[in-house]
This record gives sequence, structure tokens and C-alpha cells, in this order.
Amino acid sequence: MYRLIKTEGAARRGEFVTVHGTVQTPGFMNVATAGAIKGAVSAWDLKELDCQVQLCNTYHLHLRPGDETVKKLGGIRKFTGWEGPVLTDSGGFQVFSLAKLRNIREEGVTFASHIDGHKIFMGPEESMRIQSNLGSTIAMAFDECVENPAEYSYAKMSCARTARWLERCKAEMTRLNAREDTLNPKQMLFGINQGCTYRDLRVEHMKQIAGMDLDGYGIGGLAVGEPAQEMYAVIEEIEPHMPKDKIRYLMGVGTPANILEGVRRGVDLFDCVMPTRNARHGHAFTMEGCRNMLNAKYTLDESPLDEQCGCPVCQRFTRAYIHHLFKAGEMLAMRLTVMHNLYFYNNLLKKIRGALDEDRFEAFYTENIEALSRRI
Repeated sequence: MYRLIKTEGAARRGEFVTVHGTVQTPGFMNVATAGAIKGAVSAWDLKELDCQVQLCNTYHLHLRPGDETVKKLGGIRKFTGWEGPVLTDSGGFQVFSLAKLRNIREEGVTFASHIDGHKIFMGPEESMRIQSNLGSTIAMAFDECVENPAEYSYAKMSCARTARWLERCKAEMTRLNAREDTLNPKQMLFGINQGCTYRDLRVEHMKQIAGMDLDGYGIGGLAVGEPAQEMYAVIEEIEPHMPKDKIRYLMGVGTPANILEGVRRGVDLFDCVMPTRNARHGHAFTMEGCRNMLNAKYTLDESPLDEQCGCPVCQRFTRAYIHHLFKAGEMLAMRLTVMHNLYFYNNLLKKIRGALDEDRFEAFYTENIEALSRRI
């Protein structure tokens, strides 16, 4: 399923083969939480933006339109029109971040819908059934997302529970994949490493879930307010204990610089809402740094957003025009900037893969890390 092609230091170049297509890694997944990219970008647009994987959310799709509805309509890929691989997040993060009132017990979590307040129960089996109904390529295990910082004793207890939940997820997926009416009988399962920033808990938990022989492994619970250097230190601590022959996914990360640092520490796969969320507020990522398109200095600027960029937006529109669209409150401003940022992220990963192919990743890192961290 995952083929490691070569390494440079801890950085890895590989391919991840799925039933819905092969993903070149390191790679970026584009976040379509409720089945669409925020900013009026469709699955058809994604093809033009060099996207490889679409990420959708179990919690949101379960609430609306309902996972059984999506199954009746042929699954998430047919429903959205996206033909490539889809990863579905388990819903765990949303359960713990959106639900103001929740009750956690061994069976799972009872919580109130953020839409209308009605009570919902979700545990490992429910999360797997929802994701099976969605028919995604990759399902994420249901885990507990602990607030950071958390007491050591609670974090340790939570890791143990997340490991027990993972065993139940694996058993339920095996059962669901064997059903005659399942949409994707080759659905994959990724486990999630937790442990806050307690390095001994992270390592212990990673060793435990690595022994479960899953299709891939996520690193969760980071980029939630801790300093970036602390996040990097946690990745470095657990990387030696992650299976070399399985894909590694750093969840919810991050900035272009975060991604470059993550690749340098052995991560294969990333997702983040940052390129789309920031774009909707006028921030365009470029190889020179991040531009705020609301700034008056772009009023008469006839250059593209990024002079090094080959995206359809940079080929057709100027900074002056996009600046005007934001000032005028036009929806097109958000759409064009979202499209550019998604292309930028996917193309950045393509450049990283090219550097790894040519044994010059460390040089690429040195040449670009400062600029990618800059605001201009």
C-alpha cells in the first residue's frame, strides 16, 4: 500500500497506493469538510489545482445531509464528483471541540449537536459505520482529542482509552468491509497517536498502536496552540517508533513552513484549513511569503499573486484586480484566492518531491524556509 522510494535524512519520498488512485508523497490533502471546499471551489476545480486527496468530515456529514443519505447517493466520491482518494476524519476532533456539553465513557461520547442541540452518541463502532456509509478511501480511527495542556494523569488515561477504541475500530471495519452492501470493501484504517506534548506518553502510545498493523498512522493533537518547536520536538521523538513501511500523516498542519519542517522530520501526508481559511480573509501564499491582498499597495499592481506560480488564477488575474474584488466584497475574490492557495500548497509539495527525487531536499529547505515563514 505504501512504497518508500528513497530518503534524505528523515525526509521520505514515496507512493501510497489505494483502490481509488495512487498518491505521491509527501502530499497535501485538501479539506472539504462538508463535501465542498469553502470558497466556492468544486471537485472539478480541484483537478486543475493538482489536488491528490480530498478530506471530508465524518461528524459534519453525519449531521447533514446524513451518512445514510450519502450512501444512497453512491458514496462521498459520487456525491461530490471527486474521482480520487478521499480521507474521512473520524469526527473525534469535532466532538471534542464543537460540543459544549459532552459525556465521555468507555463506550463512546454522548454530546449535543452544534446545529440544533439534539443528543448524539458516537463511539468507535458508530464512527466506523458512518465512514463505511460514506465509502471513503481511508477512515480515521475514533480517538479522544484531549485539551492541551492537560494533566499528565488524564493524558495517560486518555491514551489508553484511545488504544482500546482503536482495537474496536479495527474489528468493526473488518466486519463492515466483509458486508455485501459495503460501498468500499477495501476501505483503509489509520490509527492516531496521542499524548499531548508528554514525550514519554507519545512514544509509549506510538509503540502500542504500531503493533496493530494498520494501513497508516496519524499524529493528532498537535498544532493546537503549543509552540511550533515543541510540535517539531514531539515528531522527532516518535518518528523512530513509527513503522517505516506505513504512511505517516500529521493531522491539521499547517503553514508552508510547518509542512517543510514536517517533511524534514519524516512526515508523508498533511492537511490543513489554512490555505482556504486564510484565502477567504485575503491572504495569498507565495514562494516569497504571505501577501495580504487588502493592502493598498496592490491597488495598481498588475503582477500575478505569485510570479513563480502556474495556477489558473496567476495566469489570468492581477493583484490589482483581486485587491479590488476584496474591497468590493465580491465572492470572486475568495474563490480566486482559495484556488491559488490550494494550487500553491499542492505545488509546494510537488517541488518538495522533486527535490527529494534529485537528492537536494536539504538545499531546498535551506533556500526556502525563511521566505515561506515571511509576511510581505
